[in-house]
Amino acid sequence: MIIFPNTKEHQHLLGGKALALSKLAETGLNIPEWFVIADSKSSSVGSIKEEAQALDTELFAVRSSATHEDGADHSFAGLFESYLYVTEGQLVDRIHDVEKSAASTRVASYTENTEHTEPTTPSVIIQRMLTPEVSGVAFSANPVTGYLDHTVIASVWGTGSALVSGEADADSWTIDTQGNLIEEKIARKDTQHVHCKHSLEGVQSIPTPEERVLAPSLTEHQRLEVRDLAKCCADHFGSPQDIEWAYENGTLYLLQSRPITNLKHSCLSSDPTTIWDNSNIAESYSGLTSTMTFSFAERAYENVYREFCRVLSVPETKILASDAIFKNMLGHIHGHVFYNLNSWYHVLALFPGFSLNRDFMEQMMGVKEPMPDDIVNDILEQTRVSKASDTFALLGTCIGLFRNFNSLNQQIDNFYQRLHSALDLKRNEISKMNLPALSNHYQELESQLLKKWDAPLINDFFAMIFYGVLGSLCKKWLGNESIRNKFLIDAGDIISAEPPRRITEMAKQVAADDELCALLNSSDLNTQDKVNQLTQDPILKNKYLEYLEKFGDRCLEELKLESPSVSDDPTSLVSSIAGMANRIRSGAYKPTASISPPEVPLKGLKRKVFNWVLKYTRQLVCNRENLRFERTRLFGRVRKIIVAMGRHFSSKGWIDSPDDIFHLTLLESLKAAQDTENNHNLKKLVEKRKHEAKNFTTPPDRFQTKGNLNANTPLVQTVPTVPSTGTSNDLNGTGACPGVIKGRVRVIHDPRNATLQEGEILVAQQTDPGWVVLFPAASGLLVERGSLLSHSAIVARELQLPCVVSIPEVTKKLKTGDLVEMDGSTGIVRTITDEI
Repeated sequence: MIIFPNTKEHQHLLGGKALALSKLAETGLNIPEWFVIADSKSSSVGSIKEEAQALDTELFAVRSSATHEDGADHSFAGLFESYLYVTEGQLVDRIHDVEKSAASTRVASYTENTEHTEPTTPSVIIQRMLTPEVSGVAFSANPVTGYLDHTVIASVWGTGSALVSGEADADSWTIDTQGNLIEEKIARKDTQHVHCKHSLEGVQSIPTPEERVLAPSLTEHQRLEVRDLAKCCADHFGSPQDIEWAYENGTLYLLQSRPITNLKHSCLSSDPTTIWDNSNIAESYSGLTSTMTFSFAERAYENVYREFCRVLSVPETKILASDAIFKNMLGHIHGHVFYNLNSWYHVLALFPGFSLNRDFMEQMMGVKEPMPDDIVNDILEQTRVSKASDTFALLGTCIGLFRNFNSLNQQIDNFYQRLHSALDLKRNEISKMNLPALSNHYQELESQLLKKWDAPLINDFFAMIFYGVLGSLCKKWLGNESIRNKFLIDAGDIISAEPPRRITEMAKQVAADDELCALLNSSDLNTQDKVNQLTQDPILKNKYLEYLEKFGDRCLEELKLESPSVSDDPTSLVSSIAGMANRIRSGAYKPTASISPPEVPLKGLKRKVFNWVLKYTRQLVCNRENLRFERTRLFGRVRKIIVAMGRHFSSKGWIDSPDDIFHLTLLESLKAAQDTENNHNLKKLVEKRKHEAKNFTTPPDRFQTKGNLNANTPLVQTVPTVPSTGTSNDLNGTGACPGVIKGRVRVIHDPRNATLQEGEILVAQQTDPGWVVLFPAASGLLVERGSLLSHSAIVARELQLPCVVSIPEVTKKLKTGDLVEMDGSTGIVRTITDEI
């Protein structure tokens, strides 16, 4: 069947390429004359040749136009045969060749890999063959960046087939909507010369090789013409287009237009750049984090930092105007949690004097690299006030800080009272609650605690200030900033140091019982059997239950609601008790010798000032860790609420498994708990998110994006990965707890069933309170992430465990069994080959 461009009938037989040309023919664009053969068996050779002669040309282009071809998701580019410079005598044979190419091996492989159905026989376009001086392709949007206001053009002398096939290098340009040249790349002309001479021999309009060396293949005017052509096609179809074009005798022709394949992320180049960073946050939310946990964390950060601004006397008008900023302080990107640094800097810029204290603020946040100045300046411009207003606001903030500092102890006491009241299990028995009651209980927790998280925030703020001041005094008056950590060895009664002590107490009793020790180390018993053996002794049972009562909510990745607590799965606890008992029995365990902080080598006023700063630094650092434990209790309660909801949802058939609730957001779950009649779509939602999770990749530690964030947004890395060359023996981090240790390392990624041998140094990407069960057995601690005020550093100092944090790629550069010497003061870790 022969179909013509202006025929409205049988358009469904045209195929992707011809259908697009048919629609564009209505716009008046220059398109070489053409017609389509749909199933050559139904058309006589005579009629085909007759229509070909009507094109008034001696040479033809014979091209495929399959139904699946040139789609938005899959293009089938180059898979079907196409032929150029076809004579009338070759025409019918070439049509048959194009039709038969649907059965080729490459088409079958492509359809299998892209999960397409087998393609039908393609229709065939017969088109007047141009003899172009120059031809190429153009994208109405940048296919790499997704910028809708950039056009990318590539061209070669002669026909564009060599450009598409990769045989010839092309000149390329990127142009914006105003015609400004963004990027230009001019190819080596000799690589184009061979192709042009071969394919267009005898065409006199082509410049000589000597002339081509002197100029690019397109003039500025022609580039703008091609750009306009690409934009015209995009406007006509309402989507970014990938076009093929050619110049013949100075006239621009359109050869093809199709959607840009898989352009699932698009934006404008002028859209603001967002910087994402996982500094610090990776310690709390490492690796994959569930949808439920992120939605809870996002809500918590929003409430907590909005309240923090009020505490520091930021005007309510500013807080209200920044509502969208507070709602976007975190990002959930490929299942990983990141700080939205734009939002964080915006919040920090709400505080007066930010431009003067920017370095200090960045140190507080623990970011490895400052924000680009242009982004910060834009944020400052959005929040700019007059100098007089800023001074007045700074005075108000200082008064607020002074008032909060003086009342901090009382605020902490009040916070503890609110917390104990909100978590009073006598009034709130989770297991007995129905869905509306569970929802209401969460709302109460949020109202009483998450929206009034004042004391922990204020304490953290002052802890960072005093910690920084102490370091400055150590550097200025004592000539050594790192000595600060020695002064903090005895920072007070830090609750995170209590689990290792209790584990050691239980291990000592187990070590004295040969049979019990053997049972706890047996591979034939499961965890519950081991717990049953452990709790047969009344004293051990008491200690074990007391541990669970106080620390049962602590677990690995304890801020992730999907993480089972020690109460849910005591495997890591039992394993740690058994491991420590083995060390005690073998004589490898040596109680840590008590180390007292050094004397302050200062006199007079300097000594008084130093001691005053040191006193409050110790107190604030101790408070910081203890208040974080209370956060664990709150998260433990929220975890129990969500788990209970999951059981209800599963029993009602809304989801397949109780754990599926972690694929829902907090608001979705709360709404379902209140409206129990309309939750039949939850299963589909869970399946959708499980499917999306299969395509997750691990993002860089720091990257930038443009436009609205979605699963297909390009993540442009801003901090280059440092290659692990292995040529240097030294690794450098931040010394967190003094002490020089030589030993073999054990790299641990999951501590649930991990054990440490005598004298081994624990190496981890990051640690949270769930890791403390391993600390008693370690001789030292090396951590890839974290800061001097991170959990790793604080607990290590309390346990007097030499520690270095923030060591880039330490879990990749070191392997279990490597021999190292670490210095917890300088932060230097040296790999050595000598035996101990």
